[in-house]
Amino acid sequence: MTDRDPAVEAAVQGELRLLDPEVRASPELVGALLHPEFHEFGASGRHWDRASIIAALAGTSDQEAGPIAAFGMKGVRLAPDVVHLTFDTEHNDGRAHRSSLWRRTPSGWLLYFHQATPFAG
Repeated sequence: MTDRDPAVEAAVQGELRLLDPEVRASPELVGALLHPEFHEFGASGRHWDRASIIAALAGTSDQEAGPIAAFGMKGVRLAPDVVHLTFDTEHNDGRAHRSSLWRRTPSGWLLYFHQATPFAG
């Protein structure tokens, strides 16, 4: 992260919580971080909405969950209520470039959009 902007820091903290296997296993904790209009294009190529990603994460086994390592997280505020984060992850021998949009709402910063693109090496 190159910026000390409180909005960027809030988005980074939210993103790191979503990478935590304990948070990912809890529909309530994940749901509290996702915008009502959330959607994602996953590394698998699948399109996810809020309900489908919460259900999928809740059904993940401990072995599948495992730790997700994040590298090179950077953020920039695009508008007063929008932050864009980019970073790479490594999980179960797979790597992905990731991009997230976080929106400020009355209940705080929520993940609005996420995209993961797999890469090798």
